[in-house]
Amino acid sequence: MSATSPPNFIEMYRQLIAAPSVSCLEPQWDISNRQVIELLGLWLTTLGFKVEIQELERQAGKYNLLATMNPIDGPCEGGLLLSGHTDTVPWDEGRWSRDPFTLTEANNRLYGLGSADMKGFFAFVIEAIRDLDFRRLKKPLMILATADEETSMAGARELRRFPNLRPDYAVIGEPTLMVPVRMHKGHTTDCIRVTGRSGHSSNPAAGVNAISIMHDAIGYLKKLEQDMRDRFHEPAFEVPYPTLNFGHIHGGDAANRICACCELHMDMRPLPGMHVDTLNEMLSACLAPLQERHPGALEIIAMHDPIPGYETKADAALVRMAEAISGHPAEPANYCTEAPFIHDLGCETIVMGPGSIQQAHQPDEYISLSQIRPGQEKIRALIEKACCS
Repeated sequence: MSATSPPNFIEMYRQLIAAPSVSCLEPQWDISNRQVIELLGLWLTTLGFKVEIQELERQAGKYNLLATMNPIDGPCEGGLLLSGHTDTVPWDEGRWSRDPFTLTEANNRLYGLGSADMKGFFAFVIEAIRDLDFRRLKKPLMILATADEETSMAGARELRRFPNLRPDYAVIGEPTLMVPVRMHKGHTTDCIRVTGRSGHSSNPAAGVNAISIMHDAIGYLKKLEQDMRDRFHEPAFEVPYPTLNFGHIHGGDAANRICACCELHMDMRPLPGMHVDTLNEMLSACLAPLQERHPGALEIIAMHDPIPGYETKADAALVRMAEAISGHPAEPANYCTEAPFIHDLGCETIVMGPGSIQQAHQPDEYISLSQIRPGQEKIRALIEKACCS
């Protein structure tokens, strides 16, 4: 390897996978992404990019990176931003059949945690630009690496700290099999907590049973679920209405004791264009009768800052460009990405990257070898079209 160039594609992949960068709300799992950021900073600096690294204000030990290559003679604003997150979800050692931090080639696949979602995307980008003559740039080329996408999206919420981040176009390299995604739903997570009063089960009137109140709360929430389904509709989505999911419930400690506390964790996924405040107002109104019946017993607690839905118009220049390069029409997605925060920078934004979303958050995560060359070529084509034409 030359001292002035990054390692080859597979070696970059290997080093990225070998650098743990787990994001998790449970402290025992959470790991800094600094090692990944330092690798990317080194490789992009050797290619001549100006590299800025910022520690997050809201998450000590987590970092964002912005690498910029400006044209020799031309504007220092606009151009193309290629963006990805540097963190992964935790792994279940009992379900992986190989070391998640060792890149393993087998069955015409590359296995490893982050191989598809989505540290490997940075190896694709660097390989695509390795031999690019940067003197041909007419507009800036930028590479963004963020922290904590898998939990709070803290990194994406601090992008305005980069004062010169004003691209015309942004491509987020989440795994879409290189099919452009131009819209997706948002995401909120709430804890419904009911606090009752314990007592001996032989006299139910001597206490206040939190499980019984939660039973009523779920009935109201099921009505909210149907209300959202009736009121809001976007036919482009496979599931064309906002969804509500009961993901976790826990209450009580013994069969012969009146339950004093019960918690339900639930998520809601609003359509693009739905204001998150509207969703919160609907949730509060839904549970208001129960709160009046049991004053002080029921709380609604947001478990993370909400993530709005996002949409780039079907006839946007970036959408047409990506459709032509990929050979596929743009699609919606039901999952959530950093797109709304990047879109808020004022740029046309799509999600489009190598690998399959079906591998995300799965044991033995992998990317197929057959996707490597086409992925590199399509990323290179996007750069050529957006920055060199």
